[in-house]
Amino acid sequence: VLDFNDPFSTEVKPRILLMGLRRSGKSSIQKVVFHKMSPNETLFLESTNKICREDVSNSSFVNFQIWDFPGQIDFFDPTFDYEMIFRGTGALIFVIDSQDDYMEALARLHLTVTRAYKVNPDINFEIFIHKVDGLSDDHKIETQRDIHQRANDDLADAGLEKIHLSFYLTSIYDHSIFEAFSKVVQKLIPQLPTLENLLNIFISNSGIEKAFLFDVVSKIYIATDSTPVDMQTYELCCDMIDVVIDISCIYGLKDDGTGTPYDKESMAIIKLNNTTVLYLKEVTKFLALVCFVREESFERKGLIDYNFHCFRKAIQEVFEVRMKVVRSRKHQSHMQKTKRATPNGTPRVP
Repeated sequence: VLDFNDPFSTEVKPRILLMGLRRSGKSSIQKVVFHKMSPNETLFLESTNKICREDVSNSSFVNFQIWDFPGQIDFFDPTFDYEMIFRGTGALIFVIDSQDDYMEALARLHLTVTRAYKVNPDINFEIFIHKVDGLSDDHKIETQRDIHQRANDDLADAGLEKIHLSFYLTSIYDHSIFEAFSKVVQKLIPQLPTLENLLNIFISNSGIEKAFLFDVVSKIYIATDSTPVDMQTYELCCDMIDVVIDISCIYGLKDDGTGTPYDKESMAIIKLNNTTVLYLKEVTKFLALVCFVREESFERKGLIDYNFHCFRKAIQEVFEVRMKVVRSRKHQSHMQKTKRATPNGTPRVP
């Protein structure tokens, strides 16, 4: 990992900050999304008392650092170098406990956003209105509207209307936290428009209703086509990935326990009772394409498989271009560091 003061570091591994008051659910979110912890087990997590940094490199596209901040950090403390941290940040996720009095959280949100924006105007500000599983549907909407209104009014009063805040209703007890994290991660993927375009071409030529490109480890979808995302559809895709991985772990390994349960041969078909077929195919070592297809369209499976072959080839080309850019930036960064070294007052010749 490059030094995070390096100008090229954000291009290689962007940083996501998890912030919010104590006991708002930050560590639980991280454990559930990236460590497969059961939501019920998070009840026994200890409160975070120091900044926890973790590299998330599950796939070629989901590749970033996530920093979990304890709720008691004081930005005014001179020992806290907030400029260094915000300078290399791609997204700032602020978690608000919807079941608690959120006035203090809104004050901290305003302070955090204004400080971060002055250091780095390019940060994506994401607000997770969390623990909504304990609220009724009407109360969820009312809470989101109230928090949205108050947060934006505070920014307007400070003359910072141009700061854009994105709001999500989340809970670790359903798939809403995975969908919210998917939206956050997508904003950090520079190839997103290319991936969406490839998916649009793929489904229009294959008679497919909906397609997602998933990171199979975290169940974050890094891209989907331009049709709207239905929560029930997303949940079915997540459940399918769980089934495929679980069965692959039982039957996909060799007799001596070696090999990988998910490989280029991985494929699954699940027929639902509403004349819809779920079709999963391996794209890369960590990515899977999950499609919704009507039964009559799935009869042309040969056409779908041929188009999928073209799609996978195009994804690999996108990946190769990305790796060339990363290698080039690392090389430029190394050259800059070499030139900056000046032993005995004379520049070192690379």
